[in-house]
Amino acid sequence: MARHRTATDSTLTALPQGWCALSLVHGRIEAHIERALQTRHDLSVREYSLLDVLSRQHNGPGGHMRMHQVADSVVLSQSATTRLVSRLEDRGLLSRYLCDTDRRGIYTDVTEAGLTLLAQARPTNDTALRQALDEAAKDPDLAPLVTAVETMKAPTPTA
Repeated sequence: MARHRTATDSTLTALPQGWCALSLVHGRIEAHIERALQTRHDLSVREYSLLDVLSRQHNGPGGHMRMHQVADSVVLSQSATTRLVSRLEDRGLLSRYLCDTDRRGIYTDVTEAGLTLLAQARPTNDTALRQALDEAAKDPDLAPLVTAVETMKAPTPTA
């Protein structure tokens, strides 16, 4: 006789509970970093992430990211990324230009002012991240997630 699973089966509830725990730890960490970056550098987490991603580009063939690649890297829609880039461009932290080989391609570079702000904000981000992870690790339910984050390598961006 086949066994039918119910909503109270541990195998069915473990996945949503794990997802809930992951969402919780992410939200706590992001909120902690957001407060630190806003207070000290007038940057949001998304703005910091965008500056960080773009600062890792290099000049020459294949060295710049198209806007859809940037959007994927900072986990935003293309329209939200465009608005974010515009705000940072208005602040003099980014500049945009057309690709030499494909006039449809728009690239974004971090300006000297953006690189300076990023260098100032990086220790704040790193300290806030460490504090938030240490705090989350105190919760036995979240500690395994913290361990996973601490040992995980960043995925390679897709082209």
